[in-house]
Amino acid sequence: MEMGNLLSQQGSPSPRFVIAQVVLRVLAVLSTVVSVYVMANSSDSITMFGVTFFAKYYYSSAFRFLLVADAVVCSLVLFSLIGVYILLKKKPNPNSWFVLFLHDLVVMVLMISACGAASAIGYVALHGQMETAWLRICDRVGRFCRKVGVSLGLSYMAFLCLFALTIISCHKLKTHVRP
Repeated sequence: MEMGNLLSQQGSPSPRFVIAQVVLRVLAVLSTVVSVYVMANSSDSITMFGVTFFAKYYYSSAFRFLLVADAVVCSLVLFSLIGVYILLKKKPNPNSWFVLFLHDLVVMVLMISACGAASAIGYVALHGQMETAWLRICDRVGRFCRKVGVSLGLSYMAFLCLFALTIISCHKLKTHVRP
């Protein structure tokens, strides 16, 4: 048996495969839960000339999209964790593992699209866009930007976990279906 093989001699998942599935899914759930919490609590204000301006995540559609995507990804990964448990209890079926692969792929794409959208707006908030006269705001509402940055970093961590799960599932299918 080669080192990279994730199947045992009988065709059932190896302990390394099971541990990787569980650990990566739990990490994805934890990072999305914390990301939702941090983003939902991100706000700051500044007073200029007697007028108070607020920065809140829900003022930006990209940050709302990230928050909702994190919540959806969290729930879908929780369901897939239950699915992995069920798959490990019954006889291995390549079709079931393929469905799990597709699930992980779709969830990963949702996560990276939300991360990309929020990153673009975060970049504008940090550096501005002089050609369109969009001013940077992070020098004025730093606490808000730091919280959004932490939330975005945790979302990227969830994406990396989902990416690794996709690779592992793809490898499992490749090793299970021999020509």
